[in-house]
Amino acid sequence: MKAIKLLFGFALAATLLTSCQSNSIHDEPSISLNQLLRSYDLWYVDINQTIGRGETAFLQIAFTLSFKNGILYANNNLVGFGPNGQGNGFGIDVGEYDAYDMILDVYHDVDGFQSFDVYQVDYDTIELYNPYNDTSYFLHGYQKSQFDYDFVFYDNIHYFLQEYQAWEKTYASQSGKLNEFDNENYLQFLAGGNDSEFRSSQDANISNPNKIYWDYTGLYSVGNIKGNTHLKTLTLDYDFNGNELFELSVINDQRIRLYHNYSGTTYEFTGRGYIQYMRGVEGKSSVVDGKTQSSEVQKKRKQTTAKKDNPRVSNRG
Repeated sequence: MKAIKLLFGFALAATLLTSCQSNSIHDEPSISLNQLLRSYDLWYVDINQTIGRGETAFLQIAFTLSFKNGILYANNNLVGFGPNGQGNGFGIDVGEYDAYDMILDVYHDVDGFQSFDVYQVDYDTIELYNPYNDTSYFLHGYQKSQFDYDFVFYDNIHYFLQEYQAWEKTYASQSGKLNEFDNENYLQFLAGGNDSEFRSSQDANISNPNKIYWDYTGLYSVGNIKGNTHLKTLTLDYDFNGNELFELSVINDQRIRLYHNYSGTTYEFTGRGYIQYMRGVEGKSSVVDGKTQSSEVQKKRKQTTAKKDNPRVSNRG
């Protein structure tokens, strides 16, 4: 992720918070569905506008989708997320698609066949309705030059923390008071579950993240700092030992900086064991450092709005 401030960031933020369930849905656009899907470089998946009680796995983890000549691309990760990042900003190839008569058929590399009824909500918003789980996802279209990668990255930074098997302490400043956190050498932010669980370890010089012994498991939270969208707060709850409070900043796609509020010590952690996500259901596949693995962890974007029944009725027989 390159820290590039693109134009129209505020417009994106406003759009992400605006509901798309309109009473004036245009079921038959004046252009073909293929033309509609290709009219924008990126389609942002606004997970909080989802209507219905089901889930479509590959849509649940994607930040953006792109439709290019029958190939479906997705940005599932925030590592490498940016205009010059994975797939030149479009993400990775996740499958193929066919679009006809306002029906979108997707042949996902991991999830297999998925089919959607497509409705054009407005000039830059479409609804993908899955009649098999009665759930609608809403996608907003953007040209690549106008898409605010930076905003999306920092608005979802807790997912970035989950995209490495472990974070290894690789620097500690000489300034600052001695404190208990000096003894912690590895952190892990767990995907799935309550999306707020971390582990820490006092092991040292472990080359394989799978061999780290985790001494402690607790809860963590990431918060905003008013007036600085690129600086976050990180709270690690060590239960009876109290909370460790930090200012969190991102150095690059593999390094983060933690400023310890109590001691005044600055730490840097480097990500080990990058996880490239392909799906978000139990028993999912992921790619760790180029190798496909199975995992019990469920990585997916969480819908923070209340789930509700979908009024959409399938037109299929």
